[in-house]
Amino acid sequence: MKICCIGAGYVGGPTMAMIALKCPDITVTVVDMNAARIAAWNSDKLPIYEPGLDDVVREARGRNLHFSTDVAGNIKSADIIFVAVNTPTKTYGVGAGRAADLRYIESVARTIAQHATGAKIIVEKSTIPVKTADTIRTIIASNGNGLKAQVLSNPEFLAEGTAVADLLAPDRVLIGGERSPEGDKAVQTLVDVYARWVKRDAIITTNLWSSELSKLVANAFLAQRISSINSISALCEATGADVDEVANAIGKDSRIGPKFLKSSVGFGGSCFQKDILNLTYLCESFGLPEVAEYWKQVVTMNDWQKRRFASRIVKELFNTVADKKIAVLGFAFKKDTNDTRESAAINVCRDLLSEHAQVCVYDPKVPADEVLTDVLGKGCTDPRLNVAQSAYEACAGAHAIAVVTEWDEFKQLDFGKIYAAMPKPAFIFDGRNILDHAALTRIGFSTFAIGKA
Repeated sequence: MKICCIGAGYVGGPTMAMIALKCPDITVTVVDMNAARIAAWNSDKLPIYEPGLDDVVREARGRNLHFSTDVAGNIKSADIIFVAVNTPTKTYGVGAGRAADLRYIESVARTIAQHATGAKIIVEKSTIPVKTADTIRTIIASNGNGLKAQVLSNPEFLAEGTAVADLLAPDRVLIGGERSPEGDKAVQTLVDVYARWVKRDAIITTNLWSSELSKLVANAFLAQRISSINSISALCEATGADVDEVANAIGKDSRIGPKFLKSSVGFGGSCFQKDILNLTYLCESFGLPEVAEYWKQVVTMNDWQKRRFASRIVKELFNTVADKKIAVLGFAFKKDTNDTRESAAINVCRDLLSEHAQVCVYDPKVPADEVLTDVLGKGCTDPRLNVAQSAYEACAGAHAIAVVTEWDEFKQLDFGKIYAAMPKPAFIFDGRNILDHAALTRIGFSTFAIGKA
């Protein structure tokens, strides 16, 4: 069997590496038109950072895992074609700001239709709106090459920072297909691939539309829990309650559970906001404005939480941060990844710069040029925004420290040393509630945390 994956990003690369590792008899090729990205996958420095990913790629690469820019050739030879291209939110036209931009999906479908012949299984791995499979099938049907394709939905449920562990032991693998003899056969073919290492009862098969919708709904529910506890964090600060204690208490209820009840400066990443906005657009498209309005509030609350964090920094620093140095520790949207998409740090930095603060950012995995581009825009500069090479450099001379990403190394910092190098009073704002607040207060910091009075 030969598998081709179109798209060498956060989904395609790790997923195909794991399939190649666990299925050494299957030839797996990841293709992308971005030659620089493919070169990185073939180098010693992979284009994305995930704990454990280097080891998986090194073991399989060159054996049965390949990375190539030969899109047409690998489409022709593949039995199964995974589609793992980006589906960003539209920035133009109808649905701008909410609907998924499917131009890359359509382009891939046309490329497959142009080069593929015979029987193929096409697998949607990208996050897409319900009924996207119809678009792919319509384009495929217009091809005169004798292509007979079954389109399956196999959404990814990876969490960045734990993607390798998620692939090794997934909660579930979801595969949706057409309810027909041909569709059932295609589904079973993909089931047999995953069953090499995933327990059969963890592989769920559904109809095509249930699978497509499940990805959006899963992310919406997870984001909803974060926004819910973040809304309560504001109430905790106003009343003297402790959000961590509240979360622990309600999380003990087996009907609720403890996961995704960690209050913070706000969620980020490539999926949550994009997928909820897509879900709201779909609801409106199908004449369900009340449902759309319900899910919109999850994003509204998340945006408010980011603004609230930056506003509190300004308020506590005597209502002005103009010309004051603020150290922002962490820029990735979560620890153990270099992904900055929709990171809360972007909003926090922008809000502080709008107050004329001097902002100095440190992140162990995000390069300086990416920080500058994300905050200011491509090619733009601002002398008030700088990137440090260490946490100690970022904090030296800072009036306040804002912890925005929960990197483990921040817990190990010598805050006594940091405090000595700061103007007094020295402030620290823990946007992830990862530090020992009592210890910081004993050192002399004016300490503030999410959801704590």
